[in-house]
Amino acid sequence: MPLLLILISATSWGSPLSLPVLVERARQNDHRVKEAQAQLRWFRAKADEARWAWFPRIDSYIGVAGPTPEARNNGLGGPPTSPGTLMYDLDFGKPGAMFRAEANAVLPIYTFGKLDALELAGKKAVEAGEGLSNAAKDEAEYQVKQAYWGYCLAQAGKSVIAETLSRLEESSKILERLRSEGSGQVTQMDVYKVDFYRRQAEVQVATAEAGTNFALAAIRLLIAAAPEEEVVIDVVPLEAPIGRLLPVEAYFELARSNRPELAAIEAGIAAREQEVIIRERMYLPDFGIAGFARWVWTTNATRQRSPFAYDPYNDLSAGLALVMRYQFDFPQKGIVLEQARAELEKMQHQRDLLAGAVRLQIEKGWNDANAAMVKGEKQTAAEKSAKRWATAAFTAFDLGTGDTRELVDAFVALASASAQRYQAFHDAQLGLGGLSRAVGHRVELAPPVSPTSSPPPSPALMPR
Repeated sequence: MPLLLILISATSWGSPLSLPVLVERARQNDHRVKEAQAQLRWFRAKADEARWAWFPRIDSYIGVAGPTPEARNNGLGGPPTSPGTLMYDLDFGKPGAMFRAEANAVLPIYTFGKLDALELAGKKAVEAGEGLSNAAKDEAEYQVKQAYWGYCLAQAGKSVIAETLSRLEESSKILERLRSEGSGQVTQMDVYKVDFYRRQAEVQVATAEAGTNFALAAIRLLIAAAPEEEVVIDVVPLEAPIGRLLPVEAYFELARSNRPELAAIEAGIAAREQEVIIRERMYLPDFGIAGFARWVWTTNATRQRSPFAYDPYNDLSAGLALVMRYQFDFPQKGIVLEQARAELEKMQHQRDLLAGAVRLQIEKGWNDANAAMVKGEKQTAAEKSAKRWATAAFTAFDLGTGDTRELVDAFVALASASAQRYQAFHDAQLGLGGLSRAVGHRVELAPPVSPTSSPPPSPALMPR
């Protein structure tokens, strides 16, 4: 509840939404999450239905019938005492009405384990539903992280382009000054060249703005923002992740116990196994206690007082009995059993396929994160070199000892190195997010190895 109040307050005042807030909103409000939660409610209802399967099903009805012919005798099964009671004629005597109420129920007391298996299957189905719900939340979290880091990358790209434009504007002013002074250092072609690169940079601004708008639209969709809600993103600088990855095998072990889809399919297999048990034991009978209660009263019929007299018009009786119920539909039982075994085998193959897919996702996430971290390190060094190059080229150009091509090449190299560095940091965040999604927990990097320190401890997996 406190978190919900914070979110409402942030929405009301248009405060910038940080990544943790966006993640929490996506895990709660994404439509796929809500769909999975509705499915989970269905699983829980089916589990309750299985848990109460032992409860007797009471069939009852109340009816009023008429008109009924007159039926009068001495109450001991004797001959009719009125002309209208005689059968096979058109004299129905004094017409009447019949009132009838009846109830029947069977309480199962021994089913050879069918009810226990049904209840266990219901519990396992709930576990499968919970796993699917958690998987939907994890997917929503990963996608909102993708959109958030894409938004930050677009903002960083706009800042790089703005810095490049500023440098080109300064260079253009220097060109104009040198041209007005009649310097032979620059020509009209140099002016055209700088203006061309400035126009190209302006085009990149529009591209970055389109990326920003798309990322914002994706965020609004994932957090299910209201149409009138103003969504302001708290942009953070893209920086290199600090630390190192564990060996990929370590993440395979963690995924076995943390990946929700694996838990869901294991629970589904357990439920299917119980279904097979139920279908196998359908060849055995069910034992139970049957009970009934019946009341019949007819307004124009004599109630029979002899227990040996048949009286369909008036009756008041109830009773209990030990019963056995069995259906001799052997072909149908065999077909349904074979279907249940086939479904179990299919799910077992799906488990093996899913395990392989999880390994592949971990491999991809690990390789993407590792490659991006290495690339970020190299691009950071390349950007430092490009800055020194650009500073030297600009100084030489300002002093009249450098040419325009060298200056423009240095600016383009610096802009490219900065953009590639931000792209590498963005890719590293997405790689870590993909690895966390594949493992089933948010993965924290281990401390970097120091040449003089002992081996660092394993990184903690932070719970959600």
